[in-house]
Amino acid sequence: MTALRQRKGSKGKEPGPSIQNLKAECITEPRERFATGGFSWWTILCLTTGSIVGVSLGLLCCIYVATLHENDLWFSNIKEVEREISFRTECGLYYSYYKQMLKAPSVQQGLYELIHDNTTESKRTINILQRMNIYQEVFLSILYRILPIQTYLEPIYFYIYTVFALQTVYVFALFITSWLLSDSWLAGALSGVWYILNRVDTTRVEFTISLRENWSIPFFALQVAAITCYLRPQLKPIHQKVVLWLVFVSTFCFCLTWQFNQFVLLVQALIIFTLDCLDFFTAEQVVSLYLMQVLSLLLVWLLQFCNSMILGSLVLSFIVSALFIKHFQTGLKTGSFVIRVGKLALHTLLVLTLTFTINYSAKKILQLKSDEHIFKFIKAKFGFGGTRDFDASLYLCEEAFGLLPLDTFERLAGTVLLYPYLCTLSVLFILMLLVALSNLSTTGSGQASREKEDRTFRMRPDVAYNLLHTVFFGLLAFSTMRMKYLWTGHMCAFAAFGVCGKEVWTLYLRVLHCNTKTTMRLIRYSVPIVILAFLYYKFWPRLMEEISELREFYDPDTVELMEWIRLKTPKRAVFAGSMQLLAGIKLCTGRVLTNHPHYEDQALRERTRQVYQIYARRSAEEVHKVLGSVGADYIVLEDSICYERRHSRGCRLRDLLDLANGHIMDGPGENEPDLIPASHPRFCEAIKTDTPPYSTLFTRAFKNKTFNVYKLKKLKKKNKAESGP
Repeated sequence: MTALRQRKGSKGKEPGPSIQNLKAECITEPRERFATGGFSWWTILCLTTGSIVGVSLGLLCCIYVATLHENDLWFSNIKEVEREISFRTECGLYYSYYKQMLKAPSVQQGLYELIHDNTTESKRTINILQRMNIYQEVFLSILYRILPIQTYLEPIYFYIYTVFALQTVYVFALFITSWLLSDSWLAGALSGVWYILNRVDTTRVEFTISLRENWSIPFFALQVAAITCYLRPQLKPIHQKVVLWLVFVSTFCFCLTWQFNQFVLLVQALIIFTLDCLDFFTAEQVVSLYLMQVLSLLLVWLLQFCNSMILGSLVLSFIVSALFIKHFQTGLKTGSFVIRVGKLALHTLLVLTLTFTINYSAKKILQLKSDEHIFKFIKAKFGFGGTRDFDASLYLCEEAFGLLPLDTFERLAGTVLLYPYLCTLSVLFILMLLVALSNLSTTGSGQASREKEDRTFRMRPDVAYNLLHTVFFGLLAFSTMRMKYLWTGHMCAFAAFGVCGKEVWTLYLRVLHCNTKTTMRLIRYSVPIVILAFLYYKFWPRLMEEISELREFYDPDTVELMEWIRLKTPKRAVFAGSMQLLAGIKLCTGRVLTNHPHYEDQALRERTRQVYQIYARRSAEEVHKVLGSVGADYIVLEDSICYERRHSRGCRLRDLLDLANGHIMDGPGENEPDLIPASHPRFCEAIKTDTPPYSTLFTRAFKNKTFNVYKLKKLKKKNKAESGP
């Protein structure tokens, strides 16, 4: 197993929450100026200052994570095979296609090999560009070819530096979001600092570089910033069109780089739907945002060679249903409060019913089963599905797919992020409820707009969107820990908006009867500066200590295995084993695989379950037959899986296989009454005895402290006939 060892030698009263009558100041003014197009030299100076601060924070974050990556692995000093081994699990699989494109004689030949790939899954030819989201690897490989950088920058550095550079985009997007919401670039500075200090909970890019989310989430943050700008009050039509194009481009890049884009966009579509029902958005805004999502998904569908998983996605079905029902259900926003609530309830029911009808029909027509495992996992997680399903259990037993741990909140509180976030969230959520009730109480007559102007409580649509965004994605993070990275970054921007914005402070000061211009300015400037000073005093020494700590990559057993495979096995040899290890074998040696970690294919999931019988209680003949059917020449057995102790009983891989096969699990503990004892010993243990029938069907080819590699013996035709029915 991988280890990181210590390197030697290291060591005025306002009318309401929407305040638009303050004069422009250096750190607080871009909204009205941008909306009206009136830029003075002072405004330009302030915008320039804020932009420089935002870019500087983004670059600081980029350098920070790059330094951590270098110091954790001593990446510049280790061998190439060790660098590649550091791309664990599916990260290694994705990076292998970047490496493959660079090794191809030409770009055209590289693309052809990806479209007609026969090394990722043995005995199958698949279209990698259709199956996986690897256009970023293709683009980077082409860019590396055409740029004059080959002499002084290795391909692997070009790749990892690009991913780290996206952190600059991410931080700058958060900076812009909080700046737009609060009209203060101090909020942007605070959000950037919070993002960096909460690195453990906001990103994992430094050790999972090529993971799809590290490519896509920066574009998602950019999309949120663009939507926030698009929803600004008094934005000119020409500016709306420009910003809407930015929404489209960022949404498209997000969708193109992550296979789970449809589920994230579904949550976002639900936010838009909710705000539309509560009358926070205009009809034009709703339709425009929906269309940006649809156009982005359809363009990705075309680029992925008509990937059926996109057409059969819930988000497309939902948007089509919402727009269709909205078009035909006239008078939705008219009538008294009770009538409008009834209409909205009926509207929601109709949209959801039509959504599931369209989605069910689309999946039947397309014969789509690619995302079946995700819905099995969701049903099992909430107690609506069987717990013995192998695919669902693989997810349920991983900590990353469990509930959000409570120690997350302790860390967030330690950086003074949690407290202003909760204050802002609670105050604005109550305000939103009041505004929503007020919106639903309007008659829908010609006086509706005047009624809105006369209200005591108001909420800007951009604030309403970001409020529901943090609520919805917060709930998603609570339910599934891995999804917290979609929430915590935006959490930094939202909390910074609460500290520096006018909305929350206006409500507090009105309650205290001291809502004056002087008091407002004093609080909005002093509080963030005090927080920034405190964070600098408390965490700067820790950051310096963290980046000065030096470690070294150390995994000699895996290095030995990869070198043996590369030197001692045929180039077209087929390897079977765990998904995680096989991804590394493909990257380091280029050998053919039986299965891999990209799990969004029903046939591959079934094949993986069959290959994993090497860790179940199966006879030597059964395992040999299964491995032979997928064309395997070698199997790699890992002691860390065969004798696993990381998970508790019931969640070890061998337990999941036993349950799926209907067998009693190992060790003391209860078993369900319908489980039976297996008639064969566990294969990964019994094969080490080197006795018949194991020695008859398998030959040990390699062994070290972690891995055992066995070569499958080819059965004679006579033996095959005797073993037949």
